[in-house]
Amino acid sequence: MQQLETLIEDAKQLASGALGASQATDEVARQLAICNACRYCEGFCAVFPAMTRRLEFKPADIHYMANLCHNCGACLHACQYAPPHEFAVNVPQAMAAVRGETYVSYAWPSAMGQLYKRNGLTVALALAFGLALFLVLALASNGTLWGGHGQGNFYNVFPHNFLVLMFAPVFLWMALALAVGVMRFMRDVSPATTAVRAEVRDVMEATHNVMTLKYLDGGHGEGCHNEDDAYTLSRRRAHHLTFYGFMLCFAATSLATIYHYAFGWEAPYDLPSVPKLLGVLGGVSLLLGSAGLFRLKWSRHPQHGDASQKPMDYGFIALLFLTSATGLALWLGRGSDALALLLALHLGVVMALFLTMPYGKFAHGIYRSAALLRFAVEKRQPSTLALGDE
Repeated sequence: MQQLETLIEDAKQLASGALGASQATDEVARQLAICNACRYCEGFCAVFPAMTRRLEFKPADIHYMANLCHNCGACLHACQYAPPHEFAVNVPQAMAAVRGETYVSYAWPSAMGQLYKRNGLTVALALAFGLALFLVLALASNGTLWGGHGQGNFYNVFPHNFLVLMFAPVFLWMALALAVGVMRFMRDVSPATTAVRAEVRDVMEATHNVMTLKYLDGGHGEGCHNEDDAYTLSRRRAHHLTFYGFMLCFAATSLATIYHYAFGWEAPYDLPSVPKLLGVLGGVSLLLGSAGLFRLKWSRHPQHGDASQKPMDYGFIALLFLTSATGLALWLGRGSDALALLLALHLGVVMALFLTMPYGKFAHGIYRSAALLRFAVEKRQPSTLALGDE
């Protein structure tokens, strides 16, 4: 026991000398120093093998490992030093606070990251409502808001080329902001891991871990924790429904674009066309997944995650839910007098979703993918650091 306490104190001193970036990173360094002396959770997820390669935890290392953490809660429930122990080790919560800093630190422009973190739900709903209201007023001004003027075809309300001109700048802005953020992140965390270039096998491993949400299995395949000590796969399933639902919707839009420009097959498309089939399946999956994420977020134990990020989390979940709900409503109501109104609501929500993507949980998925790629590269290199080496 005395030896363990000595190792903890030595590691804490090493860590404290390398930090100072923020209270959040300082706290993670303190906790990882304790974890590095214990190592009980070494097989739980990618965080702990990455931790054992280090004696010092610089800010870049901490942001790298924080984005490896999937906040499954397994280490918290297994830890002998968790609250109310005086060491107060809560790795998932500490890592979540650092991830919140990641969203802001690497956001472009940074002011948007700060605004969305503090007022995510308000910003998301206000932006969606404002954009939808603008379109509603534009339709009302020319008398096409109600009455079936679209005749079952929403391209009669807003022509295809007009929608392209409206959404192309939004999509390009989202792609540019995400690209700038992830390049900044990779530039900073690469020295914290290794200078060795990624190989195809690394990309394949990281892609597999991202697509299967490997580290939401609690380290043993039974799932993670949410509101109590019981293992559950509900978070993994809700994330899968949400992610693959979104990807199916994106695939539907992309395929429809190819149909239109490459083959001259003009929209709208209806069942059993492939774009509509993908869109309906994606919309239902996204609706169920986002509703599940909201329920899990609402019931989650307060020691899991960072409470200050809830507005941002709820904002993203709300936009995902409203995107799927308004999209399905638009399809079901395509022959009604409300077609134009439903279209305006859907377009407003979708534009708000894409405009806010670089500043919240969608960006977190990109940073996590980058961290998992660095982990795949790093772990095949010989380890030069081990606690207690002479």
